[in-house]
Amino acid sequence: MQQTISAQKIWLTVMVAALGYFVDIYDLLLFSIIRIESLKGLGYTSAEDIENYGHLLINTQMIGLLLGGIVFGILGDKKGRLSVLFGSIITYSLANIANGFVTSIEQYVVLRFIAGIGLAGELGAGITLVNEIMSKEKRGYGVTVVASVGLLGAVVASLISNKFGWRPAFWIGGGMGIALLLLRVGVAESGLFSQSKVEGVQRGNFAMIFNNSKRLKIYLYSIICTIPVWYVIGLLVSFCKEFGEALQMSEIPLPRWAILFAYSGLSVGDMASGLISQWTRSRKKVQYLFLTLGAIFSAIYLLSGGISLEMFYALCFVLGVASGYWVISITSVSEHFGTNLRATVTTTVPNFVRGSFVLVDVSYNLLKSSLGRLESAAVVGAVVFVLAIWSVRQLEETFGKDLNFQEY
Repeated sequence: MQQTISAQKIWLTVMVAALGYFVDIYDLLLFSIIRIESLKGLGYTSAEDIENYGHLLINTQMIGLLLGGIVFGILGDKKGRLSVLFGSIITYSLANIANGFVTSIEQYVVLRFIAGIGLAGELGAGITLVNEIMSKEKRGYGVTVVASVGLLGAVVASLISNKFGWRPAFWIGGGMGIALLLLRVGVAESGLFSQSKVEGVQRGNFAMIFNNSKRLKIYLYSIICTIPVWYVIGLLVSFCKEFGEALQMSEIPLPRWAILFAYSGLSVGDMASGLISQWTRSRKKVQYLFLTLGAIFSAIYLLSGGISLEMFYALCFVLGVASGYWVISITSVSEHFGTNLRATVTTTVPNFVRGSFVLVDVSYNLLKSSLGRLESAAVVGAVVFVLAIWSVRQLEETFGKDLNFQEY
């Protein structure tokens, strides 16, 4: 039988996971926010250098997320959800403090890679933990709180970097992560994880995903259906300056403010998607709805030639709202797999989604020279959204699913 955990301890755990995700998102998006300012601070002033090194650094961070997702996911099933939650926080916090001291592009690349590894563990461990300690009827509310609070980290990162500059913004983010470790006392470990240890089942075996065709298909579909979130955030929003120029805007948008508006929308969207999922008792209906909205508003974004700066930022907000099915998709992943493999998949899938941005970015850049920025982004976006909707169709409905089962 699963241990009984008090309501107070459950909600303390939810809030720690939410605050951890807040710092995670702060640090994850901070580079995109201060990309231009930090590269200029290192002596790179040409538009070509800023764009090219920007792509290098964000792709390096994403590769770190891929590798970190595997490492922390396996550890989450072998050592426990809490050990990964706090191990992830301390890794990216120290890396981001060090980021504030970089003096060369080489140092920047190495530290963004290390930060990426650390940033990989928090979300998956937090979502897995919340899903397993809450009842199947209410866990949707728990993960909605985690996502809605966490995503506001990007908003705070935008405000802090604007006020204090890029180096202090890195130090502040790292400091918040270190401070969060003080809350680790009193946070509940998953009873389902403890039970799986007692039963002696094989835990955290990444190869188990690939030695069963059904598990592998679910895993791949779960990744593909969530890629549009990072198409929107990683490409359309993070590189808004370049798209603003291509749209011939009279005032060119700044990544700092575009990300602020997009993540404000993403927080609203994740809250809305979580509540809609609870009301409709469905994960898939929410995914279909938000993917459709995302495709529509991405097309509007790329067709808005000469748009005003205010309308552009409003579009970023709406694109963020439409990307708010992120938490529902990650929750669905967690619900598809057994306790002994749950942290592995819940941690690796969101990081493979983030890491898939490398493919999105490379495809966009390969097409850009022949088609142009807007047309290239449109082609990549069309492929991404069509594949995502098709992938949702292949997945089962998991709302209210009992999570007390194992993978063999």
